[in-house]
Amino acid sequence: MVADNKDNETKAAAAEGGDAADAEKKAKLAAKKAAAEAGRAKAKKDKADAAAAGVKIAAAGETKVSPSKTPRLKETYQKKVVPALMKEFQFNNAMQVPTLKKVVVNCAVKEAVANPKVLDSTFEEIMAITGQKPVMTRAKKAIAAFKVRQGNPVAVKVTLRRARMYEFLDRLMNVALPRVRDFKGVSPKGFDGRGNYSLGIREQIIFPEINYDKIDKIKGMTITIETSAMTNEHARALLTELGMPFRK
Repeated sequence: MVADNKDNETKAAAAEGGDAADAEKKAKLAAKKAAAEAGRAKAKKDKADAAAAGVKIAAAGETKVSPSKTPRLKETYQKKVVPALMKEFQFNNAMQVPTLKKVVVNCAVKEAVANPKVLDSTFEEIMAITGQKPVMTRAKKAIAAFKVRQGNPVAVKVTLRRARMYEFLDRLMNVALPRVRDFKGVSPKGFDGRGNYSLGIREQIIFPEINYDKIDKIKGMTITIETSAMTNEHARALLTELGMPFRK
């Protein structure tokens, strides 16, 4: 009789232990599920906030943008630049009018040869300026005089196309360049004879996206605008109509 009571007590204790283990397991699963739902809700909220603000950082090479509205500079090209150039150069077809193809922003930092971590801040600054994730560019060959080894990261580069290209040029011509100290216009000598124009920027702080208090060093950059124009004359006329402030 005593043995039976002990067996019953043991079974009851085992059952209670099993129930406690099940309850603990269910509690862990519930907590995990709640955490996952909270993470999804936060991601959804962040995405909605970014869409509402019209801000999206693109990956390297990505050209899609959050805003569905046509960029202002592209509308200017379609409504004003095309008719003006057709009249000026007597083009018979709108397809003959030169257009923008891409914009390349390149920022080389000589200190990166000795300390590659210097490029981290440059990476963040170029991404803030262009709205697209840059790519690291590496030395193609070793140069002993400059202590450069093949494969060393030396610069960051962004290639902008379509909507991002128009948005960047709009900010560059109407916001950034007028902030240059003693600005008298950009040089008209940057054309390469094949319809491409290169512009040098000495200070990244002319862009309002850069927080002056957080920069560690003044850096310059080269901006190359590639067009479909076949001559310098056509390319300059295109950029002038778009609003590029050439020096007179």
